[in-house]
Amino acid sequence: MKPLQGVRIVSVEQFGAAPYGTMLLADLGAEVIKIENTATGGDPARKTGPFMLGTNDSEYFQAFNINKKSVSVDLRTDAGKAVVKELAAGADALLNNLRGDLPIKLGLDYKSMAAVNAKLVCVHLSAYGRDNERASWPGYDYLMQAESGLMHLTGEPDGPPSRLGAPSIIDQTTGLTAAVGLLSAIIEARSSGKGCDVDTCLLDVALHQLGYVATWYLNEGHVSMRQPRSAHYSVAPVQTFPTADGWLFIMCMTDKFWSELVGAIERPELLSDPRFATQALRQANREALTPIIDGEMRRQSNAYWLGKLNGVLPVAPVLDLAEALDNPFLKTTGMINVISHPEKPEMRVLANPIRINGERLSQRACSAFGADNPAYVGKMRSTAGSS
Repeated sequence: MKPLQGVRIVSVEQFGAAPYGTMLLADLGAEVIKIENTATGGDPARKTGPFMLGTNDSEYFQAFNINKKSVSVDLRTDAGKAVVKELAAGADALLNNLRGDLPIKLGLDYKSMAAVNAKLVCVHLSAYGRDNERASWPGYDYLMQAESGLMHLTGEPDGPPSRLGAPSIIDQTTGLTAAVGLLSAIIEARSSGKGCDVDTCLLDVALHQLGYVATWYLNEGHVSMRQPRSAHYSVAPVQTFPTADGWLFIMCMTDKFWSELVGAIERPELLSDPRFATQALRQANREALTPIIDGEMRRQSNAYWLGKLNGVLPVAPVLDLAEALDNPFLKTTGMINVISHPEKPEMRVLANPIRINGERLSQRACSAFGADNPAYVGKMRSTAGSS
């Protein structure tokens, strides 16, 4: 049995943020009923190419929606709103990632739903929140990276601000944040018998990813800047280094690892060099230290250095996307899974990163648009309050 079996989630969602979070919950056994807009043919992600799966599905869509059911309604109509209420009556949570001004208008908040299901947790994932002057603004991942300062910190010092390389990292971290809030509130609702509203938004989560550099600025006025070669802000040597045929990322986060690196490159005199005697001095003199290590690392290949350093100090090759996904290690860990889709019987996808008792979680393709209407619409009242 998957740990979330018996949890029912109704999600009015599209594109990336909420779908990513509910997909992880579905993988863990939650019954996720994805509400899609009849008037537009469903989640716009279904039509997002370039790699389509028939006429109203795509690999992009499936990447965010594995293990879900699809119910199509028109939320602008009374009939559509009635279907959502009917589904919510037998659910643990009702989630949406609409503009912040829409949940109340559509009756998706706890005040509107409490009479239908007092234990219902209503989760709202918006761009900027529901209680401020930006509530009606649309917003997307890259805008949040821009406004949060993340783009200011990404890239080389002499280059332009850059977004993070992952396609939708703020969407996905916000989806995870919403999932944590949802599960926490369900635990409380099952104990108290009373649900609640749970809110998170893309900009808040993007800002939260600043971590300690935000704390440094808020308390010390220190403005962190882009670091050369993706270096750490306060520890050295922690950055990329070139080899004879590629790049490695080496992380000497402790004096022990620094000593191991010095031994590996056969430069023992560096241990007694007063410029590099402590972590603080190595950071302060990083511009002098980097070319010394560069000179040694360039003498040998990635394979040579990995053979010498793996398991000795924290090190990893800098791989391109193809190398990363074709990495033989992923076969060992089972991180690539194969699911069946009507248009692609052996579709390879990323496995859920969570394992239960050492086992990967089972996965299946999301249902076709509206395919689960017969199973859910008009048939939920008998189960209301059972979960």
